[in-house]
Amino acid sequence: MNDKVVIVGQSIQIQRVLTLIDKLSKTDSTVLIMGESGTGKELVAKMIHQKSQRGEKPFIPVNCAAIPSELLEAELFGYEKGAFTGASTTRQGRFELANEGTIFLDEIGDMPLHLQVKILRVIQDRSFERIGGTKSIQVDVRIIAATNKNLENEVKEGRFREDLFWRLNVVPVVIPPLRERKEDIPLLCDYFIDKFSKKFGYSLKINSQVMEIFLNYHWPGNVRELENLIERLYVLNDGGTVSVEDIPERIRFGENLLPKAVSDDLNPFSSGIDLNEVLRDYEKKLILHALNLNGWVKSRAAKYLNINRTTLIEKMKRLGIKDNENFD
Repeated sequence: MNDKVVIVGQSIQIQRVLTLIDKLSKTDSTVLIMGESGTGKELVAKMIHQKSQRGEKPFIPVNCAAIPSELLEAELFGYEKGAFTGASTTRQGRFELANEGTIFLDEIGDMPLHLQVKILRVIQDRSFERIGGTKSIQVDVRIIAATNKNLENEVKEGRFREDLFWRLNVVPVVIPPLRERKEDIPLLCDYFIDKFSKKFGYSLKINSQVMEIFLNYHWPGNVRELENLIERLYVLNDGGTVSVEDIPERIRFGENLLPKAVSDDLNPFSSGIDLNEVLRDYEKKLILHALNLNGWVKSRAAKYLNINRTTLIEKMKRLGIKDNENFD
């Protein structure tokens, strides 16, 4: 059995996720975890598994985006000897390996349509056939899926089956991005410093100036980006206190938000900033993010933004946001 999963955070958003994990661990329902890359979707899936009655059984992760589509079917369902050139022996797939446990289908939004049909059957009948086989194999497995895409938009675009979406979306879990729970950043830093102190044999300290930079940064890579940064700081330092100069410029100057203020003709802000335009654009991005995060359900998105539903609709009209608009 692997080490127990720890999810670090004291923010309201993370406490809600932990409460939902506790509830889900008492059931055997299919779960759909939604969130940006690096937010910790697999950690949530592992915690649900570990706390459930299946906790001592296998937890089998499959990254649907990382395996070529022509190989994914064999990985999931296995194959019989002689099913294709090179199939010299019979091989079990991930669903069989996960029997009595949990299979985690990460980035399921990237799964080809022809395999989505087979996943739907497994959910409905708990059975499948290996490639090249005719025998129906029964499995007792809990399915937890995850995606960083808006699957409702994918359904509208014909890239994801609607029936599979509703089968997966029995209990959705939305993982907030790190920029929306910045009060957790100091705790996460302490956690990763403790982790890498054991690995490298010495400790680092983060002063208030560096922490201020961390709190002001947008973290497009979320918790994974923060963890990678702390590890980088350990590699480049031999101990002591991290200085501002140790932090990469893209984080110090927030290049992912606005370009650095250099005075050349190529800088779009060299002649000044239209504050109203910048604020309007940022407001639109926040609203689109809230809508995508909440499946374009306006009442939920409004609650997420702490505004009334009617206010949200008025803002959407003013900003030209249509219901079918995508947001990257």
